Amino acid sequence: MFDIQEIMKNVPHRYPFLLIDRVLDFKENESVTVLKNISINEAQFQGHFPSKPVFPGVYIIENMAQASCFLLAKSSGGIKENSVYYLGKVTKMSFIQPVVPGDQLITSVQIEKVFGDSAAVIARATVDGKLVAKGEMMFGMRKEA
Repeated sequence: MFDIQEIMKNVPHRYPFLLIDRVLDFKENESVTVLKNISINEAQFQGHFPSKPVFPGVYIIENMAQASCFLLAKSSGGIKENSVYYLGKVTKMSFIQPVVPGDQLITSVQIEKVFGDSAAVIARATVDGKLVAKGEMMFGMRKEA
């Protein structure tokens, strides 16, 4: 649905920390589904864990956060100048099974509630249709000087 160019217009992260490869589905002010290809060539696998590489849970949370940022920014017409969506809270996060090189991580985020410049979302990540992680997150937009 949206390629890397559109993702970079709506998410401030860049290599090596941009964790979305493609947007598969987008419903304005409602939900987004993104894809992240997990590759053994990624730097984190040098140390997590060298003999049995596992995609770090904090990277799954970051992937969920970037998907949320895309949803919130794209729904409001794109990233506003000097504004950033910050992750403020993570709750009820569960990791069900490991994500490993060769997997395609599919993350779906749904807006639960919007209040002013803040939003609460529910995020779910799957591999091959199986749930690997889920949780709730809160974001706030902040204007930078």
